[in-house]
Amino acid sequence: MERPDFFTLKNGEKVKLPFSNKEYDQRVSKLRSVMDKNNIDMIILTSMHNIAYYTGFIYCSFGRPYGCVITNKKISTISANIDASQPWRRSHCDNIIYTDWKRDNFLKAIVSIIGRDDPPKNIGIENDHVTLEMSEKIRSIFSFSVFSDISKELMKLRMIKSDEEIKIIKNGARIADIGGEEIVKNIKEGATELEIAISGRDKMEREIAITYPDAEYMDTWVWFQSGINTDGAHNPKTNRKLVNGDILSLNTFPMISGYYTALERTLFLNSVDNQSLKAWEANVKVHKRGLELIKPGVKCSDICNELNELFAELGYLQYRTFGYGHSFGVLSHFYGREAGLELREDIDTVLEENMVVSMEPMILIPEGKPGAGGYREHDILVIGKNGSENITKFPFGPEHNIVKG
Repeated sequence: MERPDFFTLKNGEKVKLPFSNKEYDQRVSKLRSVMDKNNIDMIILTSMHNIAYYTGFIYCSFGRPYGCVITNKKISTISANIDASQPWRRSHCDNIIYTDWKRDNFLKAIVSIIGRDDPPKNIGIENDHVTLEMSEKIRSIFSFSVFSDISKELMKLRMIKSDEEIKIIKNGARIADIGGEEIVKNIKEGATELEIAISGRDKMEREIAITYPDAEYMDTWVWFQSGINTDGAHNPKTNRKLVNGDILSLNTFPMISGYYTALERTLFLNSVDNQSLKAWEANVKVHKRGLELIKPGVKCSDICNELNELFAELGYLQYRTFGYGHSFGVLSHFYGREAGLELREDIDTVLEENMVVSMEPMILIPEGKPGAGGYREHDILVIGKNGSENITKFPFGPEHNIVKG
């Protein structure tokens, strides 16, 4: 029996994707304009975020390559046979399935999309994602083509959100708040970080299913940290039991069809000592000022520099741990960062209408010092024509988040 290197399979019907057909068509049209501007004949996408952004399909790699080929006339996802027809059902375009029977059938599938078309003279790839091995293999089959990095152009396109994207982000922020409220209900002395986190995650996933009944559900998570575990913003939850007077960090992350939102809050269990209160109030003061600074026409680095000055005046700049905020969209803790839109000293991007950014100052006071712990607040803002809208509604600060439990 001769088994194919690649094939197509339309099993079932196309399903409702997170965005309209018009939205996907507009995204691909803008990308093709970039291709024309840069004289690129074909783009080979390999990252989860860009494939999801242009097609709706979020792949599950497990070590296998996935891709999307875009030319001036064609667009097709390329997926592994293990997923059968799910990638076709979840792609706003064609799909080709490659098999495992022979090595590098993924590459043969790429070539098959071009078919009898003229070989591409110029090909765009994602240098920030494609592996060295895959890059070498792709270059070997298109040996007469010139390759260029398209990743930064793709990032710039994703930084400006459409109305449909902003709607899904706003729903994400609302659901993050719901998860936060559920977590607070479960905070009590002797409870574990793990069990408290589970309560918030389950609440959010159920709300996502109510709001988006046609979606796929994956990757929603919670980091609930206590005591020394609050020192890092991305520390996983543990089985540590809460102790009276603990500093706590609540972090909810609902994921809706690849779109990430977040709520992050500092809390204390039952009481807060004076030194901890002083540090907390300082971080809150910086947070409030940061919220005021986020508006169109402002440079990211200028926001950062002003907040640095405020932290210095308050005596806590030496405890700051990372940038003051970042972009939102097709994003997770393992894909999609839009590094050109972060509130850091080295980013000079100017905020524009329909960008979405967070304000999230954090300071860390090490163990052994008065007020030890990690303090962090996090709100999401949508940039408008004349100002910004804070879409995070969960309260912050000592007057709200000393939890009795």
